[in-house]
Amino acid sequence: MDYVKGIFKNRPNRFIAEVEVDGVLEIAHVPNTGRCRELLVDDAVVWLKPSDNPNRKTKFSLHFVENRGVLVSLYSQQANSIVYDAIINGKIKELSDYSIHQREKTVDNSRIDIYLENENHDSCFVEVKGVTLIVDGEARFPDAPTERGAKHLKELIKLKKEGNRCVVFFLIQHPAGTFFRPNWENDPVFSQTLNEAYENGVEILVYRCDNQLDGIELVCESLDFDLNAE
Repeated sequence: MDYVKGIFKNRPNRFIAEVEVDGVLEIAHVPNTGRCRELLVDDAVVWLKPSDNPNRKTKFSLHFVENRGVLVSLYSQQANSIVYDAIINGKIKELSDYSIHQREKTVDNSRIDIYLENENHDSCFVEVKGVTLIVDGEARFPDAPTERGAKHLKELIKLKKEGNRCVVFFLIQHPAGTFFRPNWENDPVFSQTLNEAYENGVEILVYRCDNQLDGIELVCESLDFDLNAE
């Protein structure tokens, strides 16, 4: 995939960014609704994917930003695809014993990111969260309050109580993150609900990405986490 280099200038709202490309100010779509304030700073180097759709309002999508000497993926929806592909290819040992794989499984009024089932009809529901915020070397989620995220956790608690295996999968999309903690300061409700989910048997997996312009690779080792506030 060919990317275009740009310089970040401004983010008028959560959906778009103003970026300078070859001396011209352009508008780019931001495929991440998080705040990303520590990443999208003045004159940060960003990498954009051009759109071939002439009817689109924005000419580019902002995929990567350079931070602390590494590429950080801001394409939050890509986290689901990365995890799904890794499961299918047997790269996540904790989720390797399933022969049926399905994306976006509808359960009641929610859609769970990934559904797995083995030959014995044992089921597993996996909810994926992409993480870009790094604080003192720790990856933290969320970087902005998310009622939707807490709702998903409550759905997993319900499914677990009904006898299903359930997993929250935190994919660290900033390569500098090597440890995970919920963001109690920004969203105590999500953080507390995550604790409740864990106490009720919902599993937590934390993995990290290695981001390059020619591809994103999952680092195939699970990372540690601490659910307590600092």
